[in-house]
Amino acid sequence: MAGHALGISRVGRTLALVPTVFIVLLFVLVAQSARAQSTLFNIPSTDTVGKGMGYFEFDFLPEAPGPDTGARIVIYNPRFIAGLPHNAEVGVNIPIYHNSDWDPSSLSYIQPNLKWKYYMNDAMGVAATAGVVVNAPLNSRDGQLAWAYVYGNFSKKVKSGNYGPRITAGPYGVIAKQDDPVKVGFLGKRGGVLLGYEQPLSGKVSFVVDWFSGKNSIGYFTPGISITLPHSGLFNAGYSIGNDSWENSNATKNRYVFLYYGVTF
Repeated sequence: MAGHALGISRVGRTLALVPTVFIVLLFVLVAQSARAQSTLFNIPSTDTVGKGMGYFEFDFLPEAPGPDTGARIVIYNPRFIAGLPHNAEVGVNIPIYHNSDWDPSSLSYIQPNLKWKYYMNDAMGVAATAGVVVNAPLNSRDGQLAWAYVYGNFSKKVKSGNYGPRITAGPYGVIAKQDDPVKVGFLGKRGGVLLGYEQPLSGKVSFVVDWFSGKNSIGYFTPGISITLPHSGLFNAGYSIGNDSWENSNATKNRYVFLYYGVTF
């Protein structure tokens, strides 16, 4: 499943406020496979990995163009999803954020997640799911708080030959505490909408765009291309733009090239 983090654009200011470590809560829950995509780029889709099947993915997100001064952030995110009975799936992401200017230079998180497709009607091209994603720090925990978000979504596939688009939409809400003046948790508005659009361009290539609303830790707009590869593989390439990156100089600090390879087995 998926997400990003607005905190990236505030690295310098937060480092000054939190002497121990700055938490960059980039929620990258990205999962897509040739058979069943758990997300588009960031938002959860209404697909689930089939019962008894697995999906592995590795994400690479370099900050681009990067901050005006200092080192840029690079994100590495291995992911795994297992299909469960009754159209459900369970997964885990382990995103690692690296910046040579930080101390420590890398921040790691674990993101367990669960999704259930509780309704589908293939004849009408509609489906609905609900799920939860948790974000917890693995290191520098003395300066950070865990948080989670829950969501529901609905998709409609337009029946138009082989190239009909699919539209996904739904609400999300964040569960988080911020009652510690020293520790940093979820940043920004704690709720909003998620939207996605998929447009097949050929038998193996699709245009994909998704968006989490809100200037917060998961608020990103990401357009890109999805390419189905042999042997149940998938390659996605996109560009994630923070919802706050239009303000002041943030345009050079909160944008990421988004590359990943995934395989279903």
